[in-house]
Amino acid sequence: SIPWMRSAMSDRSGQRGASGMTALGEGLIIAFDAMRANTIRSALTILGVAVGVSVVVALSALITGIRSSVMEAFESGGPNNFLVMRFDFTAVRISDDGNNRPPWWNKPQLEASEARRLDQLPSIEAAMFNFGFQIDLDYEGHEVRNVQSSASDAGWPAYQTGDFIAGRDFTPTEVDQNRAVVVVSAELALELFGERDPIGRRIRMLNVFRGTQEPFTVIGVYQLKDNIFTSAIKHWTVVPWTAASRRLRQSMWQAQIQVVPKDSVSMSRAQDDVMAALRRMRSLGPRDENNFALLASAQILDLFNQLTAVFFLVMLALSSAGLLVGGVGVIGIMLISVTERTREIGIRKALGATRREILWQFLVEASALTAVGAMVGMLMGWGLASGVAAWTPLPAKIPLWAVFAALGMASFTGMLFGLLPAMRASRLDPVDALRYE
Repeated sequence: SIPWMRSAMSDRSGQRGASGMTALGEGLIIAFDAMRANTIRSALTILGVAVGVSVVVALSALITGIRSSVMEAFESGGPNNFLVMRFDFTAVRISDDGNNRPPWWNKPQLEASEARRLDQLPSIEAAMFNFGFQIDLDYEGHEVRNVQSSASDAGWPAYQTGDFIAGRDFTPTEVDQNRAVVVVSAELALELFGERDPIGRRIRMLNVFRGTQEPFTVIGVYQLKDNIFTSAIKHWTVVPWTAASRRLRQSMWQAQIQVVPKDSVSMSRAQDDVMAALRRMRSLGPRDENNFALLASAQILDLFNQLTAVFFLVMLALSSAGLLVGGVGVIGIMLISVTERTREIGIRKALGATRREILWQFLVEASALTAVGAMVGMLMGWGLASGVAAWTPLPAKIPLWAVFAALGMASFTGMLFGLLPAMRASRLDPVDALRYE
């Protein structure tokens, strides 16, 4: 009446062996019976496998979620938009050649006049001079430190998708006249002014490194479109680049030009036009290399993918250690199981079970043990990723490949580490096994 005896008797009745599905079904029944008979021992082995699988699932969910969010953030700002920079930071490599200065150090800085001339190109909708800095703010004694700020030309919302929820952007005339006006983020306005109307209020901006401070008038409140970057950086300001340079004495050493092509123009054509115009402005000959760089969203995404790929491989190697621990546990529990069931193996062989069938039975048991561990690990990984997504700005999306990878890794672990006990069981002599007490 028990599964292994039914299988053995059917083998002896003249059949060469049970069919594959029947053998698999009976093997799973015996495996789960063995787990129930040794609950604590099986639970510890399952836990070892589950830890490794949960790390794989959680990491893949976080990396996939972050990557999709980063892509959405860049696409929302315009998939054809690109930057003109002093150098391509995605191509920078660390070297130790004894020279303290990197090769791009002597490249000329970008100038506001170059942005103005690029803005006049027929294929370009807007070209805006821009550079970033950090600043401390003060309003009626309430300080907010290390606020991420951007110094820009007028029209910068064309490069950063969002809406003005109050006020307006500064005008080209205000940029030319070095006006002390500022646009703040919605979260920063709430932090500084609470429920009061922020428009027209004066906040003091302090450059602690240069020892300068100036009052700036709030003329607008801007809400960026939701993405992973807006969740990470909530307090920010935008001021005319002339005011940042002359009033706050901020450095333009790493200035850039934000370029928005016209809708009817492809990004490649717009980049060609910008490159040709800059080479003419800088009097570069046909054999001279560019002393500037064009950087599109796709290049930043490639760099991000390289960084996350390395991170994922490292974490995958660490999580494999967890699977290795689980695999060692599988060997231990299966060797104990073979010893405890030596008499059962002898009876099965005496009734006609072949070595291959005994080997298959214990491999199925080992795989079932790790498969249960994989399912528990997937639930743990899903719970961990969901918790991180709920309590932090990091998103989490479990990809389908991660589910199959986790199951495949667990099954392979069970087959690999269960092979030694299974071979030991299949090689038992039936006469010696029947005598075993």
